[in-house]
Amino acid sequence: MRRVLKCVLFVLITLCAIYLIPVKLLIGFIPMEKCNLESAQMLNLDSSVDASLNLQSRPDVLTCTYWKAAIIWEGMFDPRLYDEMHKMKGSSVALTVFAVGRYLDAYLHTFLNSCEQHFMVGLPVTYYVFTDMPEKVPNIKLSPLRSMKVIKVEKNSRWQDVSMMRMKSISDVIESDIRHHCTHVFCFDVDQVFTGRFGSEALGDSVALLHAHYYHLPKHFYTYDRNPNSKAYMETGDFYYHAAIFGGSWKSVKALTEACYQGIMEDKQNNVEALWHDESHLNKYMVLHKPSKVLSPEYCWDTSIGFRSDIQVTRLLWAPKYYDTLRTL
Repeated sequence: MRRVLKCVLFVLITLCAIYLIPVKLLIGFIPMEKCNLESAQMLNLDSSVDASLNLQSRPDVLTCTYWKAAIIWEGMFDPRLYDEMHKMKGSSVALTVFAVGRYLDAYLHTFLNSCEQHFMVGLPVTYYVFTDMPEKVPNIKLSPLRSMKVIKVEKNSRWQDVSMMRMKSISDVIESDIRHHCTHVFCFDVDQVFTGRFGSEALGDSVALLHAHYYHLPKHFYTYDRNPNSKAYMETGDFYYHAAIFGGSWKSVKALTEACYQGIMEDKQNNVEALWHDESHLNKYMVLHKPSKVLSPEYCWDTSIGFRSDIQVTRLLWAPKYYDTLRTL
């Protein structure tokens, strides 16, 4: 029955595309697979508190992967248990964000202010702001246990290069600084706004995010890089991950960023550029090195998609995109 429904919806989506009718609402009716584990104790646990996850509390969505990693949705976890455990363990988080060119004025102040309200509240957090204009970084009043470090980077002539070269910058600062002070790293795009709890339940050894526009779609719609000449080349994968957020332990994030940077540089030497730049390389890495925890699209939602019954809360929202003006660096 599930296969029949998928086929019917696929035909409807194709017809809608042909006649230029919006398809986003229809996509939401494509059923997700279901977790076949009876209990979270059967997961490959990132930490002991993950055993408290209620995998059956969300029968409308997929709550685990086939390699037994949890997919985190509202209603699955007790925030108090996660916060207590990570405070007891002494977890601390580095947040990296790039604000280069016009992106700084357009987004950074709002992004940082919303971080203060919602990101890892109660844990030590250090913001690492990468920018070509350190003097323009806004003076944000930081909460206790919070600090900020501003790192100057060169302005690239193309936004694609800014996006791709951040992998080297993140790897370098993990080696020189973060690994001495923080247990975990989360990397964010700046054109986003926190709107709800983005807490310690998201911490894990290797953390990836389901892309809001693809999590209901069949795999053949995923926009992997299909160019066999690229190091990011993939025939198929597990999910389509969004590079606007990725994280994990400092060791895992360093390994990811180093591998992605190496792939990007090998492509450059061969005059190749991956379809979606660093995101294509991130998806290739994640299919080879499975994430230990996956975040649902609640953790990075695009309101232009419209209503989805499975999105019960939104924790981070895409900010309005002004590509025509902002990507002229």
